[in-house]
Amino acid sequence: MMNQPELAMKQIRCEYEQNPIGLGCGKPRFSWKLDSDAPYVLQTAYQIQLAASAAALEEDRLLWDTGRIDSEQSILAEYEGPELQSGQRYYYRIRIWDNKGRESKWSETAYFEMGLLAISDWQASWITPDPNAIDPDSEEAFMLHKAFPVASAVAKATIYATSLGFYELELNGERVGDLQYAPGWTSYRHRLQVQAYEVTRQLRAGEKNAIGAMLANGWYKGNIGFNNQVKVYGDTRALLLQLHIEYTDGSSEILASDDTWQAAKGPIQMAEIYHGERYDARLELSGWSQGDFDSSSWKDTAILQHPFDMLVMQENEPVRITERIAPIELLQTPAGDTVIDMGQNMVGRLHLRLDLPAGTVIKLEHAEVLDREGNFYTGNLRSAKQTVEYICRGGGESYEPRFSFQGFRYVRVSGWPQDTPLALDRFTGHVIHSDMPTTGSFECSHPLLNKLQENIVWGQRGNFLDIPTDCPQRDERLGWTGDAQVFIRTAAFNYGVAPFFAKWLRDLKADQREDGGVPFVVPHILDDNSFSSAAWGDAAVICPWVVYQCYGDKRVLEEQYGSMKGWVDYIREQGSDPYLWNTGFHFGDWLGLDAKDGSYIGATPRDLIATCFYAYSTGLFVKTAEVLGRTNDAAEYGELYRNIVAAFTREFLTPSGRLAAHTQTGQVLPLMFGLVEGDVRERLARTLAEYVEEQKNHLTTGFVGTPYLTHVLTENGLHDIAVKLVQQEEYPSWLYSVRQGATTIWEHWDGIKPDGSFWSDDMNSYNHYAYGAVGDWLYRAVAGLDMDEAQPAYKRILFRPRPDSQLEFAKASYESVYGTIRSEWRKEKDGSVHYEFEVPPNTTATAILRGAALTGVKLAQQSGRLTVDAGSGVLSATEQEGGVILALGSGRYSFQVDAATAELVDTPTA
Repeated sequence: MMNQPELAMKQIRCEYEQNPIGLGCGKPRFSWKLDSDAPYVLQTAYQIQLAASAAALEEDRLLWDTGRIDSEQSILAEYEGPELQSGQRYYYRIRIWDNKGRESKWSETAYFEMGLLAISDWQASWITPDPNAIDPDSEEAFMLHKAFPVASAVAKATIYATSLGFYELELNGERVGDLQYAPGWTSYRHRLQVQAYEVTRQLRAGEKNAIGAMLANGWYKGNIGFNNQVKVYGDTRALLLQLHIEYTDGSSEILASDDTWQAAKGPIQMAEIYHGERYDARLELSGWSQGDFDSSSWKDTAILQHPFDMLVMQENEPVRITERIAPIELLQTPAGDTVIDMGQNMVGRLHLRLDLPAGTVIKLEHAEVLDREGNFYTGNLRSAKQTVEYICRGGGESYEPRFSFQGFRYVRVSGWPQDTPLALDRFTGHVIHSDMPTTGSFECSHPLLNKLQENIVWGQRGNFLDIPTDCPQRDERLGWTGDAQVFIRTAAFNYGVAPFFAKWLRDLKADQREDGGVPFVVPHILDDNSFSSAAWGDAAVICPWVVYQCYGDKRVLEEQYGSMKGWVDYIREQGSDPYLWNTGFHFGDWLGLDAKDGSYIGATPRDLIATCFYAYSTGLFVKTAEVLGRTNDAAEYGELYRNIVAAFTREFLTPSGRLAAHTQTGQVLPLMFGLVEGDVRERLARTLAEYVEEQKNHLTTGFVGTPYLTHVLTENGLHDIAVKLVQQEEYPSWLYSVRQGATTIWEHWDGIKPDGSFWSDDMNSYNHYAYGAVGDWLYRAVAGLDMDEAQPAYKRILFRPRPDSQLEFAKASYESVYGTIRSEWRKEKDGSVHYEFEVPPNTTATAILRGAALTGVKLAQQSGRLTVDAGSGVLSATEQEGGVILALGSGRYSFQVDAATAELVDTPTA
């Protein structure tokens, strides 16, 4: 008997991270992926062991042992042992069993480390420069310094730090960590993140050491919002820091921020998120974070009375430099400007290397596009300056801004000496965003669709900078709730976004009103009237549900349950009819092309949109209550949902099924949200098709209708129209901007008009991800990579590829929490269709081969025979009207459908 291949595990994770430090949750969760080439592998049991050290784990001196638990669960298994202690590192290992009777070896030992979990763990004080010595409103970045001895050999050292404003740390002349724009943006009055850094290697035993910190305004105190707001959260920058040192002899000590630290102003003369940075290298203080630095001329610090009760440990992936790109061209514009073209609309900053005379002032201005004459254009930045100034100290030097980021493709350079050539290799673009893991890819035979997908990804990278911003360049950059909810499903294909959205949703909940109203932007920094628009406030319900669907994360639903319920209750209390939402302000179908002249709001009635979203959020809340076992709520809100649907029918549909809205978006929403069925559904679908065809296969939808338009067409037997829309190259269309040279998604369908003129200066971002929500349709409909929503996190995969998409091939891959999922199809020259699917271990899949007959389906692994058995991984194969349905276990599959049976007809139901 042949030996079975070994069962193993890979990608052992705690709270989505590999060996995280500074965790703030009392019950961390563990995930792992099965690693096996055998077909049809399912986990049947697992065991987790945890100890206080790696040695204790090996010696079975355990703090927690689950024993063998019979379960398929391999994601987010919750810790249930003794209470975890602040600052303690814990080591764990996992083993599993599968349905083939195999037992794995223990995994490699992994660890996680807790952060500071209680206010009582803090010995540090909030410190700021003494206001009598340094003006708190000074534009300069503040510098703080503390020298200290390290008595003996260090076993482990950890810094815990946060700030009011941005901060950056150095230890013994070396940068601490690689995080950018710490502590991140949260609802600072309620929540402020603390970062943990292991610095064992950076300490010097038996020597004098020093910590240096820089403080800038950031989101806390700086200019933020489009109303020129400053000091939104407070008027004083401050640092809070604790260094925990554990020595090899078993002793320990804590160095805490206090008023013995010293302060100064340094070379950063100004730093603002919107406006850029001014840096005078002649004012640099060499060695300022070294132990032997002479700080005798520095000023005192003072203790700032500020609370601790809002402190939380870092929750999402931090912001980092994720890529470095070289410029592609040096331009001389018709106006005589010297402009660097990065070749990509990006978010981050420019790094430059110089060797120029002392006192030379180099000015860098950042913009997204050139105007139709080819000149540098900054009109769409509004009041944001996006300008960096660097004053040279002389000699070889390098620089990039620390506390500002720009949205740009083009950089205008001024001040460069005429007698010194400006070489492109002295400039590098540093791409910066939340360091989310890449998870998805899509590719097809249409080059412009591939560029569209690339633009969608770049738009996400540019706008997922600690929060989901609407744009990264003008005086806004806010967490608009409507943009986030329409894009979240696409976002979850491209990147792993569970921690990113879990953190942002906690801020949404923190800023939500007691009556359940949800702000337009999160964190909330607008006025008290900026709350509770339909499709914007619904992010409170839609986003947690999508995170649960894509990652199987029930904790997000549990944490947000009260927020979700509060939003639905808020709507129910509006107006005189508890089942319709026909009161209050709404953005409607924002930027719909059917809007009246001079209006941003599309023609679809706003009460229809509001009531549709009322029903949708209520229905999702019912599903959430069912998932969490809240049976009373499920029953109560289930009845509410049915009443909303009935009221919608009475209010907006005639007896013959005609909708009281003659717009594309009007037809899309009831279809997408399941508010109509039978003959009425068919009529609305036909009407939608007519409206699209009347526009010669163009869309008229705005922010609300566009994300769902193609899905509705495909799911209602109108996939051909959806294809024509997405592959349309003339304005208005997704590919119009691609043809215009876009490298990200535009805010307006006609941000640049065919004649090269601009839509407007007022609101014209060229990096605005909302319309990129069509990426979800490319993955799920065209490539056919989807899930059975009854088994979230792709536990049961649905492959529903569409070779009738006027393409020669399409393929998508997705790194799910269980492993790699892949769906590919291509048309062969003989008319047959070739399919490839990959199903990760511990999942199953249903594959629908459209237009196929069982006699025409061949499985490459079985020498052309379609064999149904566990050994092949094909668990069943049935033929229905419209195609073949296959049930697949884990494995890699290659199917060929003969040309004679590959007629493309409507997809059968799985």
